[in-house]
Amino acid sequence: MFATTILEQPRPSRAVAAPPRHAGPVRVLHVINGEDYAGAERVQDHLALRLPDEGFEVGFACLKPRRFAQMRQAVDAPLYELPMRSKFDASPVLRLARLLRDEGYALVHTHTPRTALIGCLAARRARLPLVHHVHCQTAVEVGARRWQDKANLMLERWTTRRASKIIAVSPSLHRYLLRHGYSRQKLQLVMNGVPGRPWPFCHDRQDAHEGKSTWILGAIALFRPRKGLETLLEALAIVRQRGCDARLRAVGRFQSPAYEQEIQRRAARLGLEPAIAWVGFRQNVEAELARMDLLVLPSLVSEAMPMSVLEAMAAGVLVVGSRVDGITDLVEDGVDGLLAEPGNAQELADVFQRVIGGEVDARGLALRAHQKQRERLSDRSMAAAVAEVYWQVLGR
Repeated sequence: MFATTILEQPRPSRAVAAPPRHAGPVRVLHVINGEDYAGAERVQDHLALRLPDEGFEVGFACLKPRRFAQMRQAVDAPLYELPMRSKFDASPVLRLARLLRDEGYALVHTHTPRTALIGCLAARRARLPLVHHVHCQTAVEVGARRWQDKANLMLERWTTRRASKIIAVSPSLHRYLLRHGYSRQKLQLVMNGVPGRPWPFCHDRQDAHEGKSTWILGAIALFRPRKGLETLLEALAIVRQRGCDARLRAVGRFQSPAYEQEIQRRAARLGLEPAIAWVGFRQNVEAELARMDLLVLPSLVSEAMPMSVLEAMAAGVLVVGSRVDGITDLVEDGVDGLLAEPGNAQELADVFQRVIGGEVDARGLALRAHQKQRERLSDRSMAAAVAEVYWQVLGR
């Protein structure tokens, strides 16, 4: 059941003092898009589940309500629908400011250029501090969206000038934001995290690799040109031409019907149709990972901190990625995963061949990745670090 708020006239704004740390949960409203349930949305969901352990109660305000409301796990967190009619619709500002005051929220947390614009104006009107979370390098997109994403970068930078803190989810993203003029004093690095799993589960699935004749290469993403799906298809075709029974299980939806048709035509041209399962969006990522022998992310340009890689590490699935920012923050080639040059199908196919042929210690790589995730990249460590940012902003 969604919480709804109808707001008529704005009330005079008033300062909201931060409660002392022992006074009970502090209410934080996350202003999100809400149209998808991809990497950033899973971060938001994990935070809503774990921040109560740190003294914070999370609510959500959705400006583009759609999949997030149906897919989220944090179902006890209140969710308010404040839909924008267009990109330039500022009508949710007054409703959001009233909501912040009426529901006793002490802090606003935004996650995208769109939510930063609305959240910044509403927080200012309600006299509340703002924290902004940057989940991607918005100016490194490829294809038709490139100039739109550059505009989003400028919008995000302009609207967050008054933010008390700005969270970057990876070291490479932190450096990227510094290069684009963000204040070093405001920037805070908080690595993404996911729930961990005990190694015995992963150990069992790794033992199943011995003597395999068919290998399942997995891809989990919102499929768009930057993800390198074309490179993956070409590498798969090369491996199969060498006599290996490798197959692809692609989990996720496509950014557009036109791009889906383009990829399907390429797969048909390469003769890969019988070797690919296009399973679409799945909420249970863990169950999908259990079907895969490798998780492949051949991105062409920088990522922030891909959740699919973190989830594979947690599940004991070997990660094969490309040498781009974000992935290299998580995977050290030959230590806890394997890397290839972006866009190089031949090199990617050679990496697959090394794994399938037993030339690398796949189980040892997966074990070290699993240990790294449990020790440094859990949902609890992420929530604790975000909570520390909140306490800094609120002055404890």
